Amino acid sequence: ILVMGLSTPGQTEITSLDSGNIDDVLNNAGVALVNFYADWCRFSQMLHPIFEEASNIVREEFPDTKQVVFARVDCDQHSDIAQRYRITKYPTLKLFRNGMMMKREYRGQRSVAAIADFIRQQQVDPVKEIHSLEEVNTLDRSKRNIIGYFEKKDSDNYHTYEKVANILRDDCTFLAAFGDVSQSERFSGDNIIYKPVGESVPDMVYLGSLTNLDLTYTWAQDKCVPLVREITFENGEELTEEGIPFLILFHIKEDTESLEKFQHEVARQLISEKGSINFLHADCDKFRHPLLHIQKTPADCPVIAIDSFRHMYVFPDFKDLAVPGKLRQFVLDLHSGKLHREFHHGPDPTDSTPGQLVGEVASNPPESSFQKLAPSETRYTILRRDRDEL
Repeated sequence: ILVMGLSTPGQTEITSLDSGNIDDVLNNAGVALVNFYADWCRFSQMLHPIFEEASNIVREEFPDTKQVVFARVDCDQHSDIAQRYRITKYPTLKLFRNGMMMKREYRGQRSVAAIADFIRQQQVDPVKEIHSLEEVNTLDRSKRNIIGYFEKKDSDNYHTYEKVANILRDDCTFLAAFGDVSQSERFSGDNIIYKPVGESVPDMVYLGSLTNLDLTYTWAQDKCVPLVREITFENGEELTEEGIPFLILFHIKEDTESLEKFQHEVARQLISEKGSINFLHADCDKFRHPLLHIQKTPADCPVIAIDSFRHMYVFPDFKDLAVPGKLRQFVLDLHSGKLHREFHHGPDPTDSTPGQLVGEVASNPPESSFQKLAPSETRYTILRRDRDEL
C-alpha cells in the first residue's frame, strides 16, 4: 500500500521483480539499478519517492527501456532473491549489467540528483578509441590496459568486447582501434591483448572466441583483478559482501618484500582456491583493530590470518610461508572445519605435533563485539571503527 501510494500518474513505473521475471528483466537490461527494500524499514520508505523521481529523470535522458532499468525487490515477499544476492541490510541498491551483478553497489547520496548522476556515469563509454598506434607507446603502464584491434566497430566481436569493458570498467583501462589504424595488428583477424603493469612485462593475447561473452569476460577478469587485492576503508564492505572468507597478510605499508612473498606463495599454492577465499593484504597501522582480535600489534607484522567472519585464525609463523604446502593446508583446514574445531576445543588428538595449532589463537580468547556481529557487518564495522579512531 505504501509503495502504491507513492506512485503518481505519469511517473515511470518501477519494475517489481520476483522469481518469475527477475532473470528475464535483468538479462535484457544494459544497466539495471535494483532497490532491495523492506516495507517496515523507515529508510526504505524514505527512498521510494527519491528512487522513482530519479527514474523519471533518467528515463527522459535514456528513453530506451532496455538501456536503463530501475527495478525493486520486496525482500520480505521474496526472501529467496534477497538470499541469492546476499542482501542483509535495507535499502540496498545493486547495479547490474546484462544480468551480471556488479561487485560495487551504489553507496552514494540517497538523493535524486546523485542517483541520476550515478546512472549517467554508467552510460559513459568505457572504451577509449585509439586513432594512432603511437598512442599505445604512451600508455600509462602503472595501470592494467586491455586493447582490442577490430576491423569495424559495428561487429559482434566488438560488441562482446564492449560488454566486458562495461563490467570491468573500474578494474582495467580499455582501448580499441578500428579499420586502417588496427590493420597491422590484425594479421590473423580481430584480436585482444593485455598489457600488464610494468614497462618490460610482455603482452598477453586472448586466444578464445571473441563472440563468447563468458570466455572473454573470464579471461579479462583474470587479468584485470589482481589475485591478491588490498583491503581498504573504501572497499571493505564490498569485499565482505562477496560472502567468502579472507586470507589476509597484515604488513607495514613500506614492507613490499613480505607482500611479494605472500603474492608468490598464494599464486604457487592456492590458485585452485580462488573463488572459495579472498586473498588480501592490509596496512598494519590502519587496521590495528582486527589485529587486536588475534592479540597482535603492528610490531608483530607481517602476520597472516584467516577471517571467516565468525573467528580469526592466525597462521603460526610467517617464516613458514614458503614451506611447501603449509599455506595451502592452512586454508584447507578452514574448509574442513579443523580451524573452527581447534579454536573451541584445542588441538585435534590425531595431530602429529601436539600443541602447535594450525591457525592457533590465544587460549580462551576474550569474547568481543567482533565475534558477535553478523557476517555482513563484521568487517565493515571494524573498518569504520578503525577509521573513526584514526
